[in-house]
This record gives sequence, C-alpha cells and structure tokens, in this order.
Amino acid sequence: MSSLPRHVAIIMDGNGRWAEARGLPRIKGHRAGAESVRAVTRHAARRGLEQLTLFAFSTENWKRPRREVGYLWRLLRRYLIEERGELMENGIRLIASGRIAEIPPFVQDALAETRQLTAANRKMTLCLALNYGGRTEIVDAARRLAADVARGALTLEQVDEAALAARLYQPEAPPLDLLVRTAGEHRVSNFLLWQLSYAELCTVDTPWPDFREEDLDAVLADFATRERRFGGLVRK
Repeated sequence: MSSLPRHVAIIMDGNGRWAEARGLPRIKGHRAGAESVRAVTRHAARRGLEQLTLFAFSTENWKRPRREVGYLWRLLRRYLIEERGELMENGIRLIASGRIAEIPPFVQDALAETRQLTAANRKMTLCLALNYGGRTEIVDAARRLAADVARGALTLEQVDEAALAARLYQPEAPPLDLLVRTAGEHRVSNFLLWQLSYAELCTVDTPWPDFREEDLDAVLADFATRERRFGGLVRK
C-alpha cells in the first residue's frame, strides 16, 4: 500500500480499567496487554511498517503504586527474554527510547541482550519508550546542543530544528506518521511531542488488552483516507 504509514506509535491505554471492569487486579490488565503487544508487533511487521513505537513506561508512571511499578518492570524483563524467538522469527529489531540508565538494572541487562541479539534484523524496528517523556526528551536534546555549543563543536548560528532533532533519543527514526491511542482517551500524554508535529492522530475506544490485528488494520485503513498537507494545500 502506497498509503501505508512508515512509522506508527501507540499509547497503550486501558490496561487497568480493563482489569477493574472484570473484577481483577490492575496487574492482570498489564499481563493481558502484553499479549496485545505480541500480536500487534507481529502484524505490523507483516503489514510492512518500518517502525512501531510503543509507549511502555512514562516518566510519570513512577507515581503509580510501588507494587504496580515493580510488576511492570518484571513483566517487561519477562517480555524481553521470552519474545526473543518471536522477534528473530519475524525479523524485528528492538531498540529503546528514554532515560534508560534510570530503569532497574535487571531490566537494562535484558534489554541490552535483546537489542544485541536483534541488531541485524531489518524487516521492522520495534521501539519501546521506557522511562520516556516528550518534554524530557526535548530538554535532554537541548542540553546536548548547549554542551556542543559550549565546547565549540557548534556555533549559535548553526542551532536550528535539524540540529536539535539530531540530538533526540532516536534521531535516525523515520518521521512519525500516525499516533494511535486506545481506550477512548484523547490526550497525547507527553508522548513524542517533537515528532508529533505533522503526525495523524487516531483514538479508538478499544482498551489495549483487546486491541488486535483487526484493530491495527482498521486504523491503517483510516490513515489511508487522510489528506496530509504538511502546512500546504492539496492540489485538485
């Protein structure tokens, strides 16, 4: 499909509410959500996306109950280890975006091993946003920019959008085409603020644990109907 987005990002919302609606503890919702990650990632690679970015843990998620936070990190480590075969079979390269040095060491170790194992895969890139915040990313990029100016590697006249973009967490990522949020919410929640400049937005009512291949196909079909002007006009 010529209208297929190159890069799709998803805010995986609704795990806790999905569990509570069924009388289950919130952690059961996160476990169910991991199944959606597997299914959607595999399908995205088969559909031909270049990159899928998933908002897995935000800088604000540390405010959640300590038990839930601990469970999320243990669940992530388990995913990183158990999905290695799936990633290799489907030609998926794993990367991460965020303040990775601040996440628990046992997760950092599993992440580093999986990244190394999948580094040569070329069918699709799966980026996990971990300990990630959009404002934090811009601040960190600005700090790197200021440091380069201070040491003389860059002049003030050379500071522009391209210079800052080159210092983001994943500057080599393809431009973001589509942001999807599940569970009926209509917020970007501090996610990919710089990259969202010209991305299309799509919200769906389906909570993340119920989001599957057909749901991804539906948002891709909706994307195909959009007229993307990038500030200009569509010529008739």
